[in-house]
Amino acid sequence: MADGLADRGLARDVVPDPLEPLPLLRRELHTGPAGLSSREAARRLAVYGPNEVRPAAKTGVLQELLRQLAHPLALLLWAAAALAFIAGIDVLGWAIVAVVLVNAAFALVQERQAEKAVETLARYLPAQARVIRDGQERHVPARDLVPGDLIVLEEGDRIAADARLTEGGIEADLSMLTGESTPVERLAGPGLKAVPVLQEPNLVFSGTSATEGQARAIVFATGDHTQLGRIAALSQRTRREPSPLEKQVKKVAWLIAAVAVAMSAVFLVTGVAVGLPLTDSMMFAIGLLVANVPEGLLPTITLALAVGVRVLARQGAVIKRLSAVETLGSTNVICTDKTGTLTRNEMRLNALWTPEHGTEPGPGSTALVRAAALCTTAAREPDGPWHGDPTEIALVDGAAQRAVPADPADRDAHRRACFRFDPRLRLMSVVQAADRGRLRVITKGAPEAVLPLLAGGEPTRRAQDAADTLAGAGMRVLAVAERDLPDGAGVPSGRQQAERDLHLLGLVGLYDPPRPEVAAAVERCHRAGLTVHIVTGDNGATAAAVARSVGIGVPHLRVIAQSEAIDDHELDHLLRLPGTEIVFARSSPETKLKVADALRAHGQIVAMTGDGVNDAPALHRAHIGVAMGRSGTDVAREASTMILTDDNFATIVTAIESGRRVYDNVRKFIVYIFAHLTPEVVPFLVFALSGGTVPLPLT
Repeated sequence: MADGLADRGLARDVVPDPLEPLPLLRRELHTGPAGLSSREAARRLAVYGPNEVRPAAKTGVLQELLRQLAHPLALLLWAAAALAFIAGIDVLGWAIVAVVLVNAAFALVQERQAEKAVETLARYLPAQARVIRDGQERHVPARDLVPGDLIVLEEGDRIAADARLTEGGIEADLSMLTGESTPVERLAGPGLKAVPVLQEPNLVFSGTSATEGQARAIVFATGDHTQLGRIAALSQRTRREPSPLEKQVKKVAWLIAAVAVAMSAVFLVTGVAVGLPLTDSMMFAIGLLVANVPEGLLPTITLALAVGVRVLARQGAVIKRLSAVETLGSTNVICTDKTGTLTRNEMRLNALWTPEHGTEPGPGSTALVRAAALCTTAAREPDGPWHGDPTEIALVDGAAQRAVPADPADRDAHRRACFRFDPRLRLMSVVQAADRGRLRVITKGAPEAVLPLLAGGEPTRRAQDAADTLAGAGMRVLAVAERDLPDGAGVPSGRQQAERDLHLLGLVGLYDPPRPEVAAAVERCHRAGLTVHIVTGDNGATAAAVARSVGIGVPHLRVIAQSEAIDDHELDHLLRLPGTEIVFARSSPETKLKVADALRAHGQIVAMTGDGVNDAPALHRAHIGVAMGRSGTDVAREASTMILTDDNFATIVTAIESGRRVYDNVRKFIVYIFAHLTPEVVPFLVFALSGGTVPLPLT
């Protein structure tokens, strides 16, 4: 079967160039406007496999248990148990064995519980996809999509595979791949080979979603060959390095072993020198060796970390590895994403501008808000939440907050025509029934698209300056205009007849507001000596506005508008600047890895947050990878060390504070262990040096 596909130009591991001319792409994929036949789709599914990203292989229970039993300190305890049996102290030997086994079982249960918490989080791919097969539209499981399938995309659909648009256009939310919260236009047409693949205007990608428009697209990559799969594979290949605690415990274990062996050897020689029988000297040397091994250290560390894990879980942070709790306590740099972590990931109507009153409220503000809410297609169930394009939901919510509620049933009842959003024109228009039976055209869209459609004498220059000011404050700006049709005029036959000679009502500024608790959390970070950098795919102006609003960048904020272009030398220089926090804008997965590596090279303990697939490699590379539990993808959660069930930056700060408390507890216990060894060893030395004249206080 595979040979047959190869004869027709298809091979399992070869992804066709999606930017070649559409007829060539269709010929290479052996498909057409009618899609594949059901039989051909079944054959390709057998060759390519299901359309899903294969997760990293899970560690088996036996392998994980052996890892716990071979811990450096556990090896020292095994040696102590063996020496106890040799010395005839069977009770102590069995007690040490029990300590090792209980500790390993306890640690195993803790980490397995964390893995189960991760596995129960939602999957990122849609369950169903609409596809053209045998010339007819049908619903099929998304995992059954194959290269060559023709899929149908509409507003609200989750995209199930990497595909090239063949007709129509959509606005796509690519935030899970790019980190940018603003939807982007995707249109059928030729590609631009000089830009990164994620910025190609005719491609859509697995796991993203369509927020506006209608289109058809031909699938060119599924499963591990998608952008989703590529970044997942990159993150899975990144090796996890031991945490600071694991390194320190390993050093302590060898230090204790060296001290215990040295003291035992000294005792053996001293005992023989002062006249003790050789067998007694050996027995006491072994006993001293056993006494110097802190069999309580490993279970105490595990218990302290386990308590920390449970406390953090109640506070909204799921820890996947026990040692990560202490790493949190050692963290001194946080690299955070913007969208959904610092902000709510909810667009809000934040500012209004009218030609008559500017940004001051006035009679025109009510008309502006009402018209913007009417020019939407967002819908909702009775007494339920709105659903649809996030921008339109922000408009109708903003209208309701300003006492101009938009009832979707009344809006649709008075609607005579709807020219849906066209990504090429960047416009949407509706024709609504107004007073006394007259019709009114309402248009909304990008200012640069709406302003040229205004009637002569309209304030286009002032409006463009106002739009630039709002955009500089980090807002997404829409212009809203209208036109009353003459009495008796019918519904315009097309959008060219409708969208002309418009009167500008004003501009609306939409903003993804910061979470209210983030500013206080950032202040706690600064008080604790933590540095906070923003690493985001969003634009620099928006990210800088959010940074300043929550206190990041005090006293100095640097904004790198195109962080992909920064080289290692410049990056090292920036990270060494004292008192400076940085916004890395327009970052790619490689940029995030570069930042994490640079910080590690400077000796920093790095916590990196993220929710998208593009974040996964950096999450793996950072000391602490922090993924989002609500909005994050499975690939990011798989790569992370800690998962925030509330997607909240403030939870990270709380987790770091908890980690520092755990670290203090572990340090106190280690100090106690070394302190109590002295009174244990001194009586042995006095007994040996006196030749047995001074008896042992305890046997």
